Amino acid sequence: MELIHKGEKKIYPSSENKKIIDIFADEIKKSTVKIIACKCNNEIRSLNYEPKEGEKVELIDISNADGMRIYVRGLLLIMSKAFNKLYPEALLTINYQLSNSTFCEVENMPITKEMIDKVNEEMKNIIANDYVIKKIVMTKEEAEKFYEREKTLRGRLQLDNKNKDTVSLYFCEDYYNYFYGVMPISTGYTDIFELKLYNNGFLLRYPSRKNPTHLEEYKDNKKLLKTLQEYEDIHRILGIETIYKLNKEILSGNTNNVIMLAEALHEKKISDIADAIRKKDGIKVVLIAGPSSSGKTTFAKRLGIQLKLNGIKPVTISVDNYFVERKDTPLDEKGNYNFECLEAIDLDLFNHDLTELLNGNEILMPTFNFKTGHKEYNGEKMKLEKNEILVIEGIHCLNDKLTARIPKESKYKIYISNLTVLNIDYFNRISTTDSRLVRRIVRDYNFRSYNAIHTLRIWNSVNRGEEQYIYPYQEQADSMFNTSLIYEFSVLKKYALPLLEEIDNTKEEYSEARRIIEFLKYFETIDIENVPKNSILREFIGDSIFKY
Repeated sequence: MELIHKGEKKIYPSSENKKIIDIFADEIKKSTVKIIACKCNNEIRSLNYEPKEGEKVELIDISNADGMRIYVRGLLLIMSKAFNKLYPEALLTINYQLSNSTFCEVENMPITKEMIDKVNEEMKNIIANDYVIKKIVMTKEEAEKFYEREKTLRGRLQLDNKNKDTVSLYFCEDYYNYFYGVMPISTGYTDIFELKLYNNGFLLRYPSRKNPTHLEEYKDNKKLLKTLQEYEDIHRILGIETIYKLNKEILSGNTNNVIMLAEALHEKKISDIADAIRKKDGIKVVLIAGPSSSGKTTFAKRLGIQLKLNGIKPVTISVDNYFVERKDTPLDEKGNYNFECLEAIDLDLFNHDLTELLNGNEILMPTFNFKTGHKEYNGEKMKLEKNEILVIEGIHCLNDKLTARIPKESKYKIYISNLTVLNIDYFNRISTTDSRLVRRIVRDYNFRSYNAIHTLRIWNSVNRGEEQYIYPYQEQADSMFNTSLIYEFSVLKKYALPLLEEIDNTKEEYSEARRIIEFLKYFETIDIENVPKNSILREFIGDSIFKY
């Protein structure tokens, strides 16, 4: 049996009927970062898994993305169990992630410091007792009887999933609930946490992958929270907060109504942003930034239409044409060209040209030749007319260093992202990162000739760039726009599932592919013909009225 841990490989004799936690007890005990699960032949397993002869085993700690997901999942179970004991009538909802924290609410009672303190202490007791967490799998017939007897909705959505033959629940003492994915094998694995009153709810805080042994200082995200809550409030009014409720609308024949409402929300918000730009005196430059697959290009085009309705003509300028010469491009830690860092941009030339344009002068526009690594001048000129405004989209657009010579009062900054507020159920949230990843898998295949393995392999690198160059500046935006569409997974699954199902367990990306596959199978399908031609979703599935 081959063990991989921290990049090192060791060969162990096969051990039949023995669990991972017993076979590799020494490695688990010696690890400085808590090992919480494993991969066996590239599939995520709990530490109670009994590996088969010849399987390749990789130990997973909480500095790993899968490990941290399992850690948070364990904390959510413990928190839910604590609430169930202390406040059994509480309608607890797990909402969304904010800076290494999950924002939660109780819908039917006020949240007080006394409540949070009591739940916090009960969680500590549960963790200290190291109770076993056990997965119970039932047939659907057994589950029907279970739910009839227990009179609960926890995990009931599995009964309606045509792609599942069984129903699974996690039990911890007498408490049970459904959680999507592998769990820690006991409650003692998740001992670093904090409950904190926040806004009209509270935060469940946990370590970051970078610093997995302690809690970092909390960084407030008030604008991001406001944007998320605004969309969540609208979806509550529509009565669609979970996959179950979305599927019910689709199966009831209300698909077009759901789509029209989601798209109308986008149009209204884009119109509001255009109005805000018009009302703010002296705006000459609109700067748009957001993480990968947020739909920045379509947003910029739709914003342009709304600006024109306000008597403002948008003119775009591409930051990509202002890269430094290839020989001057900074290198990353591996010695490769780092095109994502701010220093890869010719800031002097970029600011010079912007200043000239805003002063009413004409400039000669460069075009960057990515093959030769040089800027070229082909006679293209630009000059801003009186009613024109510059619209610039790029990874560094929220960072004032990109446009250091432009007065702040002349700039309007917009942060956009796919901030899904749709959850699997009230205890299982859908990651905004997963939303963008599914979009990217579909777009890479449709327009860039990349398979799903390629997209999954580069995704961590893409995320690192976003964490370094976009997220630290998101709260500086004048406006935030949420590009998520409540129905999009029902459309994207048709494209993404075949691409992900091509990945077998010989590939390192298999576990991630399976995780997304099982998640997408919960959604009923919506046909592409139902998607409007100006939708942001068309940027990923094609046949848009816009040219990219």
